[in-house]
Order: sequence, then structure tokens, then C-alpha cells
Amino acid sequence: MTSTVPALGTRTAEGSALQAVLLDMDGTLVDTEGFWWDVEKEVFASLGHVLDDSWRHVVVGGPMTRSAGFLIEATGADISFAELSVLLNDGFEERIGRDLPLMPGAARLLAELSEHRIPTALVSASHRRIIDRVLTSLGRHHFALTVAGDEVPRTKPHPDPYLAAAAGLAVDPARCAVVEDTATGVAAAEAAGCHVVAVPSVAPITPAARRTVVRSLEAVDLTFLRSLVTHAG
Repeated sequence: MTSTVPALGTRTAEGSALQAVLLDMDGTLVDTEGFWWDVEKEVFASLGHVLDDSWRHVVVGGPMTRSAGFLIEATGADISFAELSVLLNDGFEERIGRDLPLMPGAARLLAELSEHRIPTALVSASHRRIIDRVLTSLGRHHFALTVAGDEVPRTKPHPDPYLAAAAGLAVDPARCAVVEDTATGVAAAEAAGCHVVAVPSVAPITPAARRTVVRSLEAVDLTFLRSLVTHAG
């Protein structure tokens, strides 16, 4: 877990109990969920295996331990998780080095949160080396804290990453708004007790209590996020 700037306190608008905004990375702020699948297909092709497109929904949004483990078992590839992890991270880092498109609305939302000094954290299942590379494009100054998947005991869908982010910002998880794009990330945020905005990237997500589903990040702004957390708890 890396803090890039000091936590900014709990400045909120009158009538809103919002204390912080916690943001997923892949598929939420940067359009990279497809990149991971492309890299996985390329790596397994080099090992002599073809990935079934139906498996994409199994691995999307999950930690590498789950996605890589599933693909090794599904294909029977003769490779260890440690070896595969290096190949996948190397391939992904090379891929984003060529092109790293932001999701529509991402730059505007980050700028708005920074302008209003809303404590904001980046919470990702990606490893630290990948997050640090992506932050070059997103802007480190937008985040008071960043949490990587290889820095917590259990990553998404467990609540640990979001609980770590809330603790690092010294805020109540129940007064945080989380923006996620996959069911795995939504499960992690809800298990942590946060209010969730789901912006589905690959698989559909249905609305639920404390979960609002929108079609695009362009529908999300600070007023909208504040409206979700109108009282503590």
C-alpha cells in the first residue's frame, strides 16, 4: 500500500456524509480489461494452448492468483503460477507502454475530485509494478493512497483492499463511495460495507441495495457520489 500524498481529511458538502472515493483501475479508469485477456491469450498461445473465449468472464476483474490458477488448470499448461505471473505482468506492462486509453469520463472525474479535495484512493487487484506504470498516465497527484493486489493478505473479492484503503485514509468504509466495473470488485466493496457504483465493462451487473449501476463513468460526478452517502452507516 502506497500513500502518494497525505490523507486529506473528511471535507464534505453540507448534507452529505461522503468521506472518500475509492476507485478501481482496470476497466474502471483505464480501458485495459481487454488488454489482460489479449495478453493471457498470447502467453498461452506461446505455451501451445488456445483459450476459450467463454473463460474470459471467469477471469475478468479477479486477482492474478485466481485468473492464472484457473487458466493453468483449464488448459493443463506445464507452467507454475510464479512463472506465469511474470509472463503476464511483463506482457501487460509492454502492452500499456504502447497505448493506455482512459475510460470516458475518467479524467474529468479525477480532476473534479482533486479540485474539491475529496480524499481519493486507487484500489486495484493488479500488482504494484503495474499500478505504478498506470499512475504515470492517470496522475499520481489525484490519489491520496494506492492499494495493489499484491500488498494485501487477500485481494478482491475479499474486502481487504477496500478496508485497507479506508484505514489508510482514516475514514469509515460505510461513508465511502466505490466505483467498480466487475462483479468481483463489487463483491469486495460491498463486503467492506461501502456504497458502490458499478460501471460494467465486460459482464452485466444488476442493481442492489447500496449498489447503483450506471452505463458509463460519464454519468458519475461528485454531486452524484455525494447523493449516495447521505447519512453515516
